[in-house]
Amino acid sequence: MRWFIFALLLALPVQAETLTGKPRFLDADTLKVAGVAVRLFGIDAPELDQTCLRSNGREWACGKWAADQARALFGKASMTCQPIELDPYGRTVARCFSGGVDVGETLVRQGLALAYRRYSIDYVAAEKAAAVTLTGIWEGTLVPPEDFRAAKAEARVTANQGAAPTGCVIKGNISKSGRIYHLPGQENYAKTMISEAKGEQWFCSESEARAAGWRKAER
Repeated sequence: MRWFIFALLLALPVQAETLTGKPRFLDADTLKVAGVAVRLFGIDAPELDQTCLRSNGREWACGKWAADQARALFGKASMTCQPIELDPYGRTVARCFSGGVDVGETLVRQGLALAYRRYSIDYVAAEKAAAVTLTGIWEGTLVPPEDFRAAKAEARVTANQGAAPTGCVIKGNISKSGRIYHLPGQENYAKTMISEAKGEQWFCSESEARAAGWRKAER
């Protein structure tokens, strides 16, 4: 036990060291600073392969867009990150600053990410400001990134469903109500099973589902 405590105490200063350097954004909330993988504290941005709907109903690659905007805002100057903890993937969760500006807060206020309420409420006001002004991803509608990731994970591990193509998480279900498609985040999404033997299928976009004759589930 004494050895464990001693080893832990030795590790703490390393984790507490400030990271400084020019960032390389992997997506809008994950980057590398001084060679260390960093997950920005308190925010959650669309995944790179995630799409959103604009107010006119058209799809757009909001995940890639958010990452590009983050690079444009903060990718050229040095950044300082204050580590908080390690996440389950071994990334350093940190608050990062560029020229004295809170990077996470800025990304949320610019409509490039959501406040990650599960871990912090620090950026809720910034999110509300972006939502009220229809800034960035708030211009239309989006599935919360956390729900999008959960849907992809479910598609990979659910044994009694047909395999979902990568990034195709919309469920095309056939029931007494007809051909209905379910989006991640809708009430009945999780319990909807897909049987390809019955003609049910996965879709990569709403436009693809509608073109195939499916209509959106009410909930």
